[in-house]
Amino acid sequence: MAVFNYKQRNNILLIILVILGCCILYSLRFIAGSLLSTVIMYTLFRPVYVYLTRSLNWNKYVACIGIIISSFLTFVIPFYGLSLMVIDKISEFQRDPLKLKVIARRIDDFFGSKLHQPDMLQKAIQKTTSYAGELFPSIIGGAAGLLLGIVVMYFLLYFMFLNYETFEKQLIKYSPFREQNALKFADELKYTTYSNVLGQGIIAIVQGSLVCLGFFIFGLKDAVFWGVISIFLSFLPLVGSALVFIPAGVIALANGNNTAGIGILLWGILLVSNIDNVIRFLIAKHIGNIHPIITVIGVIIGIPAFGIMGLVLGPLLLSYFILTVRIYETSKLASDRLERIISTDEE
Repeated sequence: MAVFNYKQRNNILLIILVILGCCILYSLRFIAGSLLSTVIMYTLFRPVYVYLTRSLNWNKYVACIGIIISSFLTFVIPFYGLSLMVIDKISEFQRDPLKLKVIARRIDDFFGSKLHQPDMLQKAIQKTTSYAGELFPSIIGGAAGLLLGIVVMYFLLYFMFLNYETFEKQLIKYSPFREQNALKFADELKYTTYSNVLGQGIIAIVQGSLVCLGFFIFGLKDAVFWGVISIFLSFLPLVGSALVFIPAGVIALANGNNTAGIGILLWGILLVSNIDNVIRFLIAKHIGNIHPIITVIGVIIGIPAFGIMGLVLGPLLLSYFILTVRIYETSKLASDRLERIISTDEE
């Protein structure tokens, strides 16, 4: 005689599945960023893959390889280039520490005489060093982990594209939502990803380009380097590229170059800092908009978890969470309405 009945066996099996699932999720925590990046890349390049295979009749293997190469050149190579530029700049100051000390002393003298804030730079450097340690861990000590994450991301992306129709049918089949809500979730997921990645990416590129142009106009050094740095810092809410042009203006003023200092400060405050409002308005009309609070909290969550990639992954993960809550609320209301209708009919 069986110890457990049919319902008890199903419940026990469900408990085992939940425990195993939790163990698997815990084991995958080290590549959580790669898994989320895979979702982002799939969402961004799925329309491209469908167009290549259906409209242009490309072989699906060729289309997969083409998308992987193009995405690698678009996203991975620029990040790698930034890493090299940052490391080279740090090495430059290490080779000539006197240069940094002279700049620091001039800025401290400037703040001490003009703003009555001596040793202000020293305090700022300490805070910046601590923050940079969290922002660039993969650049300094996690190159192997970063490489593994990229390999895992493209490995998953390759097979997701090859069998994308089967993959999406299985997602709908095992989705906790009804099919209609699952499809709605997919559409919302697409627009959320576009708004976070493409929208913020366009803003970052425009702001970084303007910072670079401003450096050229006012004769400041390393315009291209600081323009690239501004692109990545533009993902930071509230401050963004101001972390570049404000210190540049202060250093120029401290060196006695008032024209360049005032010029780059005005250029940054009036043009660079306000251009994102115009771009956000245009993006909101065509793609969608993400509330600044989501961006701020997302960055706070993302940087400790994902390093510099948290600038993008953090807000996106938070947006996905809020989207899931909204879909759940819609599904719950529909279920309650259906139960009321059934109860009324039975009466």
